Amino acid sequence: MERLTVTVLAGGYGGAKLAHGFALLAAERELDLSVVVNTGDDLELHGLDVSPDLDTVMYTLAGLAEMTMGWGVRDETWSASAMLERYGAPTWFRLGDRDLATHIRRTQRLGEGATLTAVTAELAAALGVAARLLPATDDRLRTRVRTAEGWLDFQDWFVRRHHADPALEIRFEGVDASRTTPQVVNAIHEADLLVFAPSNPFVSIGTILAVPGVESALRSAVAPLVAVSPIVGGQALRGPADRMFESLGGEASALGVARLYTERLPGLLDTIVIDRVDEGLAPGIEALDLAVLVAQTVMRTDDDRAALARTVLDALEGRR
Repeated sequence: MERLTVTVLAGGYGGAKLAHGFALLAAERELDLSVVVNTGDDLELHGLDVSPDLDTVMYTLAGLAEMTMGWGVRDETWSASAMLERYGAPTWFRLGDRDLATHIRRTQRLGEGATLTAVTAELAAALGVAARLLPATDDRLRTRVRTAEGWLDFQDWFVRRHHADPALEIRFEGVDASRTTPQVVNAIHEADLLVFAPSNPFVSIGTILAVPGVESALRSAVAPLVAVSPIVGGQALRGPADRMFESLGGEASALGVARLYTERLPGLLDTIVIDRVDEGLAPGIEALDLAVLVAQTVMRTDDDRAALARTVLDALEGRR
């Protein structure tokens, strides 16, 4: 069987599950997997460098993730968090004990001068992750959200305020001074298939695309680009993507996702995968000059994850 190279652009929860689906396929066929991960959600907390999306993908591929909550480590303990609360430290962004070790080690290595890409590779290797996990940039990049009360750091809006305030505008602080990495460019150029995971198009995939060098790498790549819609039946399965379509302009639907990507990346997207409940939207999406694959995109089990990854690979097989 011919060896395939797949590069997935992903945020946290939905992206981690699809990446895991490809990792499961890699166990049964010749497949090399790279995952380019959003870093706009990163933050400094208790003096530590925290990379929530990178860690969610890493823990998921390592078989350690707490997928009910969508973040953190399974069977976690919370002694450090309880002690921090006793000291009066803010604990609205909870860090479990084992998760805390990840952030301590990351902060230590970054302080020694290692890049985020290098540190991520070290952490992933220590947990037995075979896929290449690549931060979209090694530079400091922070997503900020404008609400009726002003600009908020992403995690302040998303976690502390439970993304209850309508998002009126998104900006990426530090993006103009940032650059993607050679590893990301190589992963895009070497891919046989490029995939946008079912992650938030605004603050996960959109953040990655905003990093200078990413879009140009996609445009010079030869691999087909397939997106998986994160909107099913007009709703986001998790997180605020559906409400962000409403507040930022657009339609919270698989068709709205297709329009957003074709407007943001004219001529680049080849195929979109939509859920069976949205099959009636296929003609409208095809009118955007996109191929449509209809499948079960809701990933409740490992089998669901692998099945969706196979469906995405079908887009590549259909081009051969």
